[in-house]
Amino acid sequence: MSSKTMFAQQYDARDNKLHLNQVPIPEPREHELLVKIKNASLCHSDVMLFEPNDQGLILGQNPVTIGHEATGTVVGRGSGEAANKFKDGDNVGFLCAVECCFDCVNCRTVHNSWCVTGKTKMQGFSLDGYFQEYAVVDARAAMVLPEGLDVNTAAPLFCAGVTAFHGIQDCELDPGQWVAVIGCGGLGHLGIQYAKAMGLKVIGLDIADQALEEAKTCGADHVFNSIKDKDWKDKVLEITGGGVDAAVNFTASKKSYDDCPAIIKPGQGLLMVVGIPRDPLQLNALDIALGRYRVKGSNNGTCYNMRPAIEFSAKHNIQPHQTLFKLEELPKMIELMNSHKAQGRMGVVFEGK
Repeated sequence: MSSKTMFAQQYDARDNKLHLNQVPIPEPREHELLVKIKNASLCHSDVMLFEPNDQGLILGQNPVTIGHEATGTVVGRGSGEAANKFKDGDNVGFLCAVECCFDCVNCRTVHNSWCVTGKTKMQGFSLDGYFQEYAVVDARAAMVLPEGLDVNTAAPLFCAGVTAFHGIQDCELDPGQWVAVIGCGGLGHLGIQYAKAMGLKVIGLDIADQALEEAKTCGADHVFNSIKDKDWKDKVLEITGGGVDAAVNFTASKKSYDDCPAIIKPGQGLLMVVGIPRDPLQLNALDIALGRYRVKGSNNGTCYNMRPAIEFSAKHNIQPHQTLFKLEELPKMIELMNSHKAQGRMGVVFEGK
């Protein structure tokens, strides 16, 4: 491999497979940083590329390097004002939305996906992502890692962490209230840590025993396997005195969403939508109209709400539990995710300078 090329794990829609390709190292534009990737982690959204879905994932270039969750070290910069706020050697994390303005009301308060320019693209889907040795990232969506976060292991915080933090925080619960974390894997194990750091009482729900063990390690007060324990809904109602104050669903399971209303406290409880199932959700309009429960969404963040999540993580020692692999082992990571055999997050650590 020459000094101008690198290895990248690229999805090719023509055969619906990954290929470890040798590709050129990109050059940063005026507003971009060139980052030597240190840690890239796998998100369920990455795996959705291989599946039929109608939830809005748009593939752009083909083939495309997958991965939208990483940390790394700045090794080059464009000449613009945003890029010059960083220096070579800075350890950084970043979000994957690019080509948006970062300044309109939607970018600032909703999500970069709805930028008024209509030009937003997502690295890892419509442009090359982070399962490659170097990547260019928008300096406006990047931040220097706070003290206490390790560039070699912090990648999950820059999608899963920001998503899980806001999934819990946006429920607006008070300390001592009950939250159900549905799906205790890559997102949920972080959500449980955030919930406990915010003083909440937590019930962890999953269908994989290893994920429930992870939930207990992260501080969940009670855990239930919703397949093996036929009485889990009754037990949740009994423990919480009538239902949880919020149910935060981190899964891609439509059935788990269908099960949520039964465990939410009537009249004041909240269903927080985070995970994206392959099929659209079905909600009972009468339940919503009569106030049985409320529905709210929480997404993977913008550069404006990224920093509070990351700084909270550093302050409260929120640690992603991550199993590490080599770049060429990414297909194995995807297989483990699809078979529900993984605990926590799975990531690649890039060795060398």
